Amino acid sequence: MKKIVFLDRGTFPATAQFRPFHFEHELSVFDRTSPDEVAQRIADADIVITNKVVISAEAIEGAKKLKLIAVAATGFNNIDIAACEANGVTVTNIRGYAIQTLPEHVFALILALRRNIVGYRRSVADGGWQRSGQFCYFDYPINNLAGSTLGIIGSGALGRAVARLGEAFGMNVLYAMHKGRTDMGSLYTPFEDVLARSDVLTLHLPLTPQTRNLIGAAEFSLMKRRPVLINTARGGLVDELALHNALRAGEIAGAGFDVAITEPPTPDNPLIRLLDLPNFILTPHVAWAGAEAIDVLISQLQDNIDLFVKGEIRNAVTAGRNPSTKM
Repeated sequence: MKKIVFLDRGTFPATAQFRPFHFEHELSVFDRTSPDEVAQRIADADIVITNKVVISAEAIEGAKKLKLIAVAATGFNNIDIAACEANGVTVTNIRGYAIQTLPEHVFALILALRRNIVGYRRSVADGGWQRSGQFCYFDYPINNLAGSTLGIIGSGALGRAVARLGEAFGMNVLYAMHKGRTDMGSLYTPFEDVLARSDVLTLHLPLTPQTRNLIGAAEFSLMKRRPVLINTARGGLVDELALHNALRAGEIAGAGFDVAITEPPTPDNPLIRLLDLPNFILTPHVAWAGAEAIDVLISQLQDNIDLFVKGEIRNAVTAGRNPSTKM
């Protein structure tokens, strides 16, 4: 009998359907798990499922039966990977499930900002149309996507999917990797050039020591075309205070974020303090959460676990001891 602990079921919609696992198990499900509850809840678990709950080295070392951490997401920066390797714990993640849903969210933000949808909606709600005395008015600039330049920082599967949508809109696409990379070949434009030449910038990179604060005050000063900046990747890629200052100063035309450094953000977070602006959109880390994508994610998550118990490892971030000898 395998003990499975799901630490944050509440990060999925209540309507999301999880099927039974294909092996004997005892399942403990928690909607939320606070940092001080993690170690106790996983202490006698064989398998742990987490979406965003942080699992520290201390918690891993205290879970003597732990054999698998199944991350219910692509990103795994919430797991102490070194501790998993040291203790023979396998970590798996989810791959390729958001290839449609996240790029669609990216372009929802781009279109809303380039056409100032939020500003016009607020204006109409405040009576601006009635006061105008005519069939239309022009309180905010409106810009087409066709003929503009889309700068994509990162060219993994999601970056390439965003590029395909950009090309369908008639945008000119530039790729860059994080600053300091000079070995990426002819497909890539230098990072600083992409900042200077783009009308829209969108980030599709993991959060690593090399990418943390990738965009800060110095980078905003290079954005000569006052682009729209989109971040649906990870909080921490952008210095939030620098973004606040750049948007207030008009250094960029707008920003659409689906992530924050601290989630949920505190009331004094620089992103929250931008919500009075019509050219800033903040959504609550839901770019991944199309209903169809959630179905794919859950199926892949449960397959990762079922296969592991059978002795196979799929989507391993790090592999522990041979699962057939452990389970």
